[in-house]
Amino acid sequence: MRPASSLGSTICTVSATSPLRILVYSDNAKTRQDVMLALGKRVHPDLPELSYVEVATGPVVIQQVDAGGIDLAILDGEATPTGGMGIAKQLKDEIAQGPPVVVLTGRRDDAWLANWSRAEASVPQPIDPIRLSRTVLELLRPPVH
Repeated sequence: MRPASSLGSTICTVSATSPLRILVYSDNAKTRQDVMLALGKRVHPDLPELSYVEVATGPVVIQQVDAGGIDLAILDGEATPTGGMGIAKQLKDEIAQGPPVVVLTGRRDDAWLANWSRAEASVPQPIDPIRLSRTVLELLRPPVH
C-alpha cells in the first residue's frame, strides 16, 4: 500500500458545486456511522460537501458503483458475509472507470490484503478520524500541476 502522501495520483473529477458522493459499505451500522462522523460534511474547504450512500450488502455496492456517480468507496474489510477486500477486487476487475477505493482493515498488519484487492488505500480500525480524512482528501483532491 502506498503511503497516504503519494495517493494523489488517483483522483476523481470534482465539480465545485455538486456534493461528492461517498459510498460507505459495512454490514455494521456503527462502522458506517463512525466513517461518516469521522469525515463530517466536508474534508477540506477546497472540496465540495460530502454526501453519503450507506450500503449494508455486497451486491448493492456493486449495483451502486456500476450505476455511476460515486466519487469514492469506503469498504469495510471485516464485513460479513462479503468482505470489503473481495468487493474492492471485484470492482477493480469489473468496472473500468470505477471510483477510488479505501478499505478499512481489521488491523494495521492487514494492509497487504488491501493491496492485493487493488484498493488505492487502506485505513486500520478502529477508525482514526484524522488518518481517514487525510487519506480521503489525498484521493479526492485534484493534483497540483
